Amino acid sequence: MSNLDLPVRYIKGVGPGREKILNSIGIFNVLDLINYFPRDYENRSVITKIRNMTAGNKVTAAVKYTGRYKILKPHKGLSIAKVYINDDTGYATLTFYNQDYIVKNFVSGQYYLVYGDVDISFGEIQIQNPEVELIKGKLSQYLHIYPIYSLTKNITQKILRSIVKEALTYLDDVKEILPPDLLDRFNLIDIRTAYENIHYPVDMEYLEKAKRRFAFQELFEVMLYLNILKLRRNSLNKGILFGLCDEYEFINSLPFKLTNAQLRVWREIKEDMESDRQMNRLVQGDVGSGKTVIAAIAVYKAVKNNYQAAFMAPTEILAEQHFSTLNALFKGHDINVGLLTGSITPKEKDKMLKDIVEGKIDVVVGTHALIQDNVVFKNLGLVVTDEQHRFGVRQRSMLEQKGSNIDVLVMTATPIPRSLALIIYGDLDISIIDELPPGRKPVKTYLVEKNMRGSVYDFVKSLLKKGEQCYVVAPLIEESDKMDAISVEEVYTELKKEFMDYSVGLLHGKISKEEKDYIMHQFKSNNINLLVSTTVIEVGVDVPNATAIIIENAERFGLAQLHQLRGRIGRGDKESYCFLVMGNNITDVKERLKILTETNDGFKISEHDLKLRGPGDFLGYKQHGLPGFKIANFYFDSKILDNISMAVKYFVDRYGIYSPTTEELIKSIEERWDFSGEEITFN
Repeated sequence: MSNLDLPVRYIKGVGPGREKILNSIGIFNVLDLINYFPRDYENRSVITKIRNMTAGNKVTAAVKYTGRYKILKPHKGLSIAKVYINDDTGYATLTFYNQDYIVKNFVSGQYYLVYGDVDISFGEIQIQNPEVELIKGKLSQYLHIYPIYSLTKNITQKILRSIVKEALTYLDDVKEILPPDLLDRFNLIDIRTAYENIHYPVDMEYLEKAKRRFAFQELFEVMLYLNILKLRRNSLNKGILFGLCDEYEFINSLPFKLTNAQLRVWREIKEDMESDRQMNRLVQGDVGSGKTVIAAIAVYKAVKNNYQAAFMAPTEILAEQHFSTLNALFKGHDINVGLLTGSITPKEKDKMLKDIVEGKIDVVVGTHALIQDNVVFKNLGLVVTDEQHRFGVRQRSMLEQKGSNIDVLVMTATPIPRSLALIIYGDLDISIIDELPPGRKPVKTYLVEKNMRGSVYDFVKSLLKKGEQCYVVAPLIEESDKMDAISVEEVYTELKKEFMDYSVGLLHGKISKEEKDYIMHQFKSNNINLLVSTTVIEVGVDVPNATAIIIENAERFGLAQLHQLRGRIGRGDKESYCFLVMGNNITDVKERLKILTETNDGFKISEHDLKLRGPGDFLGYKQHGLPGFKIANFYFDSKILDNISMAVKYFVDRYGIYSPTTEELIKSIEERWDFSGEEITFN
């Protein structure tokens, strides 16, 4: 057994009590400890002289205790201990609140290293509540960059630093997984040096090198793994060679004209389908850009070549919407569309399964029910998956295995910058619909301070009077300790009173699936005028009559997610309005949200969000299929993504897709990352 597998109880300073505490935050062995990266750092490597101290800054100072102190008691319950210190440039005080005992720890004439916040009052330089350490020996041994870890109760920074430092003595057991030539080519430090400097950096330069190494590795591993999957699949599988058919006759029969972007993406799909290479293509397009129509053309081509198609959606109500849309589009074209969801009756399901296996159903629209073993196709040739990020890599492949080398088309309305999409969707070719159909009105978006809610409510009432509908979104389901956030329960209670003349509905993740579907059906039918919800509506049905959305605590959401929520409205020909209610009105919040008032272009917004939040968090929630990045999430710049793409190409060109080096790295990636569920997570 490697020392890295040693349970934490064998680490010096960890007893049974601390072992339980560490286990509670996911730390079970030495490897977990060294992978418990700091959330921040304190640079205590530079000494600041007293005369150079300025208010509002944190400083590290080497000072001598003068032997003088003073204890002040300005009022009951408050005491202030002032300890007078100096260096060769001047005098200052160390100020402690309600810690009178601390003066006994100082010895006159001794030198101390202090770290704390500077304040200047009445011409006196004060270091507030500093950390203090007696200097014994050379000063240089005390000057470090200190890690700051996320803590849980009964564990202090000092204790956790000591435990992690002990774990780092086992670094000899850590194996380098990246080839030496790749490290050299992309100027990356080795793995052991990276671990040492991510926890206890030699200097700020080495800290940056360590962050870059781990960020690079995290992104590289995901992109390489998915690219190898694609290349291996393409090398083994010959796709279906779909013949020519009258798909342009179908296109010309549509009641609208396709945009240039839609036509471009269709040509890319058509080329895939008419080649002997298996299609695995992602279609990215903003809300309302017309992805479903493009998927319908691909389905039409497959069916007219005597193949069946499957169309999988993440929710029943979205599956029903696609079923309805496809039926309307295929009317008069002799294509039989079926619906298979978990809520149909056993009798209906048995008939549907029989019709599918006999080939009487040309297109089967459904939810996860499609991947069950009892769903057998006569001749499946095309799979379309909507909202790709809701399905994991292997989960999606279960549907693909229902046929032989079938073509796969996946769609997402989440606009992800192309550079990041190449990493997340590395097993897919990418097409982008970057144009909206003509005539669509942009949603008017406004930043609103919370004390202006009344005016917003009055405006919404004027819309409801005209028969239009409104969404209201809140970040939490129930009240919590977080006083700066409002819950749907609170909003629902308030709006039931405010909108007494209208029907107000409530939707959140804790209610049953059946109830969710019922509420959404009621809203779509306009039996509910105002729907209060969490982000479960983010990927939802078209309700063209919904013309307004109020998003509470907008600052708690990522920009891309706010754009997705805004996409619930503006789906008809009416003017639509989005109100972003800020829980606080600090300048930074306004500046971040401002871009939503300036553009309805999801790709511009996502690029901006990516710069602000990093690749792991910029969508806001893990279920979007993004990996649980540790370092890449906060150490990020656009150059690193370009380097990742080059590194993956270099690796594949240098080592191929089946070499021992590749096999070893893929095995290591599979051991440390989980690609099996509905999201990619880091082990």
